[in-house]
Amino acid sequence: MSQVLSGVRVLDFGRFIAGPYCAALLADFGADVIRIEKRGGGEDRFIAPVSDTGAGALFMHVNRNKRGVTLDPMSEDGALIVRKLVETADIVVANLPPDTLRAMKLDYESLTAVKPDIILVTASAFGSSGPYRNRVGFDAIGQAMSGAAYMTGTPGNPVRAIAPYVDFGTALGMAFGALVALMEREKSGKGQVVEGALLRTAINMMASTLIEQAALQINRKPTGNRSQTSAPSDILPTKDGHVLVAVVGQPIYERWARLMGNEDYWINDPKFANDLLRGENSELISARLAEWLARRTTAEAIAELEAARIPAAPVLTPQEVLDDPHVQATGYLQPVAYPGMEKPAMLAQPPMTLSRTPGAIRHRAPLTGEHTEEVLREAGFSGEDISRLREKGAI
Repeated sequence: MSQVLSGVRVLDFGRFIAGPYCAALLADFGADVIRIEKRGGGEDRFIAPVSDTGAGALFMHVNRNKRGVTLDPMSEDGALIVRKLVETADIVVANLPPDTLRAMKLDYESLTAVKPDIILVTASAFGSSGPYRNRVGFDAIGQAMSGAAYMTGTPGNPVRAIAPYVDFGTALGMAFGALVALMEREKSGKGQVVEGALLRTAINMMASTLIEQAALQINRKPTGNRSQTSAPSDILPTKDGHVLVAVVGQPIYERWARLMGNEDYWINDPKFANDLLRGENSELISARLAEWLARRTTAEAIAELEAARIPAAPVLTPQEVLDDPHVQATGYLQPVAYPGMEKPAMLAQPPMTLSRTPGAIRHRAPLTGEHTEEVLREAGFSGEDISRLREKGAI
């Protein structure tokens, strides 16, 4: 199977999620991605360890299909190695604050002095401009400062999503930007900087709420799991679990009303006349749905809702996700063996599919420094050079 990005080399200096997952997506479609960590392994390698090697679940997910190198880029010899590798690269990925990029000579000016057509793909919490540009931050910072955490909870109890969607959304945008920059370089012969920012991603995801606020100053208050612009849209208990129901638009709402009974009231009462009014009166609608769900098991409720063509889903535990027949049949999760694990790691496939040239998980994430010697030999270092670099602590 042809790999679309075969022949493209990426140096991945990324940390945690945004940078590494961007590089992983490029690797999934054939790029030669070299993950560069500090000696002993980066701190993000050891979060939530699931292997006897200390490697964590997140690390395995966002570093598949890469080769691993360890070095100290701040040392004189380490900086020389970085320059040698940059000479061979098309893309450098580094989700680091601007001042840190400059200190590591990974800023665009330093990189183009070595490789004039290099593409730098970077991300930070707040971007390279503005008063917060040198602040550090993680996914939850974006959730908090975009209004998302405030609107997700209940009054006086803001809640962040446990899924780091801001980080992964930023990574997807960075990967898209990297591909656009590669396409543009084919025309101009020039590289450029692709910059992501966690807050920018989070604000994009909250854009409709912010547009409404700027236009109308509604000052919406959080309503937990209930939508504010349609109903029923809520998570409610059944006899043996919870179900999410999401109704938007008049046709689906009318089907829901017929399923609930007393449809004349639910359809013809003026306070339920459209999505926005139903959102304003969502407590009444959710109360009726709660009564209906409480008399059914989750399986029974889902079967009846599906028969009426009403969007609904069971609220699954992580184990139930692994056991779900659709997840298993589609192969979303691919088992990949990793040293020190009794069971294979269940890695999520790329979220997008291509019909002719799909991405693929070809091999596991690297052990600490697993490919250092291999990569350095490719860059022209001899065995004696590599031994000397090890003795000096550069690698």
